[in-house]
Amino acid sequence: MLSHVILDLDGTLLNTDGIVNDVLKGFLLKYNKQWNTKVAHKLVGKTPREAATIVLEDYGLPLSVEELMDMITPLFSDQWCNIKALPGANRLIKHLSSNGVPMALASNSPKLNIEAKISYHHGWKESFSAIVGGDEVIKGKPSPEIFLEAAKRMNTEPSNCLVIEDSLPGVMAAKNAGMSVVAVPSIPKQADRYSFADEVINSLLDLHPEKWSLPPFNDWIENTLPIEPLYIGGPVIKGFGRGSKVLGIPTANLAAHDFSAILSEHTSGVYFGWAGLSTRGVFKMVMSVGWNPYFDNTEKTIEPWLLHKFDEDFYGEELRLLVVGYIRPEANFPSLESLIARIHEDGKIAEKALDLPIYAAYKNSPCLASSLQQPNSNS
Repeated sequence: MLSHVILDLDGTLLNTDGIVNDVLKGFLLKYNKQWNTKVAHKLVGKTPREAATIVLEDYGLPLSVEELMDMITPLFSDQWCNIKALPGANRLIKHLSSNGVPMALASNSPKLNIEAKISYHHGWKESFSAIVGGDEVIKGKPSPEIFLEAAKRMNTEPSNCLVIEDSLPGVMAAKNAGMSVVAVPSIPKQADRYSFADEVINSLLDLHPEKWSLPPFNDWIENTLPIEPLYIGGPVIKGFGRGSKVLGIPTANLAAHDFSAILSEHTSGVYFGWAGLSTRGVFKMVMSVGWNPYFDNTEKTIEPWLLHKFDEDFYGEELRLLVVGYIRPEANFPSLESLIARIHEDGKIAEKALDLPIYAAYKNSPCLASSLQQPNSNS
């Protein structure tokens, strides 16, 4: 019976990657270096010193580790206030706290940095019984020391703890500590590398605490999860040419490069809501956000399917989306037929759910009736 939860911070609860990319991209320009996001993947789960060492080695900077850390630490500190919570993070913390489940934070970041980051998120600090930073232990992850210390501070045994982690070093550390681990990989298309975790999920929205003898969420409705409304708008473009031709499901695609910030902030998966077309009206819609594993996309995309039969294409017409709910994580399928069947099932779930008062009320939202000046997220 698990009774305590230990959470990682960066990449698990907070979307730190965008800040890391922005800061290091700007910093490296001073040395005429081009930031590579593949290097960012190497930094996941590392201590600040380890991360600085990797950056120095990969870019051949004429600095010592100490010099680099002294230069970039203030740059990061200035951005802590801009780090957003990952989808499901606030929901999870509020749920566990309200149900009296003891929680700890255990991060390779220094404790002062941890406290600074969470200070911008209402109710977080007081929700944790213990906070353990990488500077409070001899060895950071993948050593189990940080998790063992978190259990000790909560006065419980390691075997009573469920750890939720995004990085391979973190998952390894938790397993070495004798704890159960749910992995939420922060690097796309890497789930197969986490096979030694007890469970691998796409995002915190897909966590089911009851699997771990913890109190279940009670906010799912008719196989859907209400989310903070997300507004997206832009002209319909030609996509991969597979919607109508391959799947028999015409999608109204939006240009992914116009929504890079939104795509980085929202987890991949299947969502639903309302779609407004400037000359045609408002329609129910279901949409995928992600890489579409069956087709192995190289970029994260937004592909809405308007649940209405149109007699003609509407390329170039402005499409306004109001996303109000979540259905499931994206998944691969053994055959094209099984993929098509699942898409139609998603459509049926969305069609039915959007008649519920909690979702139907959004059909009359002003954002669907008036033009958006530019793609934006008001979630």
